[in-house]
Amino acid sequence: MRHDKFAGPAYTIQIVSNALDMLELLAMRPANPSLGRLAGSLNLTRNKAYRLLSTLCERGLVEQDPETGTYAIGVAALELAQRLIRQAPVVNHAHPIMEELARKHDEAVYMTVLRGDDVVFLDMVDCERQVKATPLIGRRFPYFTNAAGKAIKALEGADPLNLLKKRGRKNNSLDVGSLLSELHEIRHKGVAVDCGGLGDGIVSVAVAVRDYAGKVVGAITMLVPSFRAVADRLESEIIPSLQEGADLLSMKLGHGPC
Repeated sequence: MRHDKFAGPAYTIQIVSNALDMLELLAMRPANPSLGRLAGSLNLTRNKAYRLLSTLCERGLVEQDPETGTYAIGVAALELAQRLIRQAPVVNHAHPIMEELARKHDEAVYMTVLRGDDVVFLDMVDCERQVKATPLIGRRFPYFTNAAGKAIKALEGADPLNLLKKRGRKNNSLDVGSLLSELHEIRHKGVAVDCGGLGDGIVSVAVAVRDYAGKVVGAITMLVPSFRAVADRLESEIIPSLQEGADLLSMKLGHGPC
């Protein structure tokens, strides 16, 4: 019997696909959803959704609140995610660099990657300050709302307009001309700075990272409350450090100097 590489819907196991959809849905929900809401969102019967959730709860991947009956991601899922993330080469190499940046500037530092046209905040080293941004680890945001997405998109060569049309986004507040101009400037400067895209009073600063093939694989990103993100500090301290850190990580991933 030939064992060709499996690909395509013909090899999809529906129950596994449903379980993964359930975990992804729970991870994305800000409030813990009920059985009925989960079943409706995934187009499952309540019976199928309940059996699936019961199995996931038994393995600790999902937890049910005994008082409200709502569901949330379980500790086992979080532990598994952390183990997998830390084993990823880009995160494994990035974490020590992130620790040094966080220690040097006392601000939160993230390793971010692009999935589709959304940015995912994969790994984080937090700061010691009392006033800081809400942790974003595991969260996804449209690329055009933050410095990380813009830094990656500016260098990876894909047409941002095509991605927006493909997703069918309708965002009347998005100025496409300004976005294209900003991406061009980021490509020239090698750094992206965004104010307010991740929340009021939050400034994100990011520099893209490349691998051995020159492919953009992510961005080192720092989040700074706006009252600490004064222009002199950004230009003379934070941006040079992020560029140095991103260059070092790129070298660790096999990317040589330009």
